[in-house]
Amino acid sequence: MAGAASALFLLDIKGRVLVWRDYRGDVSAAQAERFFSKLIEKEGDSQSNDPVAYDNGVTYMFVQHSNVYLMIASRQNCNAASLITFLHRVVDVFKHYFEELEEESLRDNFVVVYELLDEMMDFGYPQYTEARILCEFIKTDAYRMEVTQRPPMAVTNAVSWRSEGLQYKKNEVFLDVIENVNILVNSNGQIVRSDVVGALNMRTYLTGMPECKLGLNDRVLLEAQGRATKGKAIDLEDIKFHQCVRLARFENDRTISFIPPDGAFDLMTYRLSTQVKPLIWVEAQIERHSKSRVEMLVKARSQFKERSTATNVEIELPVQADASNPTVRTNLGSAAYAPEKDALVWKIKSFPGNKEYMLRAEFHLPSITAEEATPERKAPIRVKFEIPYFTVSGIQVRYLKIIEKSGYQALPWVRYITMAGEYELRLA
Repeated sequence: MAGAASALFLLDIKGRVLVWRDYRGDVSAAQAERFFSKLIEKEGDSQSNDPVAYDNGVTYMFVQHSNVYLMIASRQNCNAASLITFLHRVVDVFKHYFEELEEESLRDNFVVVYELLDEMMDFGYPQYTEARILCEFIKTDAYRMEVTQRPPMAVTNAVSWRSEGLQYKKNEVFLDVIENVNILVNSNGQIVRSDVVGALNMRTYLTGMPECKLGLNDRVLLEAQGRATKGKAIDLEDIKFHQCVRLARFENDRTISFIPPDGAFDLMTYRLSTQVKPLIWVEAQIERHSKSRVEMLVKARSQFKERSTATNVEIELPVQADASNPTVRTNLGSAAYAPEKDALVWKIKSFPGNKEYMLRAEFHLPSITAEEATPERKAPIRVKFEIPYFTVSGIQVRYLKIIEKSGYQALPWVRYITMAGEYELRLA
């Protein structure tokens, strides 16, 4: 149990109460003033970012969003992390209803706010925090609200994330396997950080209450089934699932079984900490021919197989803040000076595998320099790209089965994409 909240307050940036809901009758509106005075005291303190405060028998937990503070006060020995998570869910629900959560949107929708707070928490315990469920019985249109008396299907159903009675003419599932590659290379050309963060993003348009089963080339699963794993299996780390996945089933036999939410959601995220070879390697040589002219020679090389192609490649090359009048030549793509970034941005729409391309640039510098010049800031080279039909980890969807009691056939579509995450190469 999350622990009981005594009351929930919504305050403006000056600490004035906009809305508050008393759930247990053991705190008063004065607690909001106590909270804000404690918040002011903490400003400038090393612990000023702490979202929990305690004073005179009351625990205060809060989050700030835009110009609004959301705060829970409790006299109970409560689970602070759960109640802070609840506050974040309140933010998500309000944004779903009002587009933006700020002081003005709260003032414009007082009635709706109170209705939502009553449904989301009962006697200080979190209840419904899914916006899709709340929308089934709290319907708003600008400042008008209609409340239907019947509870939504999802509330009376064990599957809270999916409504019953969904109907589609065409039953389809779209699964995107997206991997973000994080690379940091130091000025000596050594890789000091390398990992892959992956996600399985799904969009489901399915009739009824379908059961889905997903199979991956997961080493633990394949070995448990007695299958050969040489060169075809991967070791997934830090796996996190959407709440719809049956965790007990996964822990027992590594089967990913679930009844999916309707529409878009993240089914699973994972990480691989194995050493990753940089997919696009960039080298830059900078030569000063005089105090007023600098020349840059850049080589970009794709280090993946020829059958793959990187798209929307963007290489951000740092230049001195006082550089001007660039002259650029390249044998692929286009390059433009971006003075707001102090960088030369080289864009390549299509970069085939196992290829190397070059760029030459010449910049002019002021002929007169300050006597006390500040040390030159050495920003890294930053790279962005996408490689469709490719994953660094080698993860593969072996099967995606959709079973529904009516027996309809559903079309599953699977797509693989590798993208640059935090991808930086430092200059020598």
